[in-house]
Amino acid sequence: MNEINEEKPEIIFAYTRKEALEDGELIDLSGLAKEAGFKYPVAVSRSVYEILEPTEELRASGQSFTGRAWDMLSVLRWSLRRSSAQDRASFAPLFLMNPRKSPEPVNLWAVCGPGDEAEPVITIMIQGED
Repeated sequence: MNEINEEKPEIIFAYTRKEALEDGELIDLSGLAKEAGFKYPVAVSRSVYEILEPTEELRASGQSFTGRAWDMLSVLRWSLRRSSAQDRASFAPLFLMNPRKSPEPVNLWAVCGPGDEAEPVITIMIQGED
């Protein structure tokens, strides 16, 4: 008969949110998110940050990091209001990726989960990241 080991499993590796922020894998947008009406800290993955940071060509067309981030947060707030899930939402803000083309949807998702101290935090990622 197999016995069930009731001891707590040994943690082999842990990568905290604080470490991810320090390493630049997550970028904190909590200040702007608070202005946009979010109550919890908000961070984006490096991939999302790279979409929000416009190229020089896009800057010349009037794009800015703050404007793109504000648009993303606004679409997320709207999506959260319509979502039936309590801890996650998929959304697709439109971003100008090429000044000679129309804005295109970028599939993102946000997860509200426990931070390093079990506090609620929001992380925004590209669909498929986790």
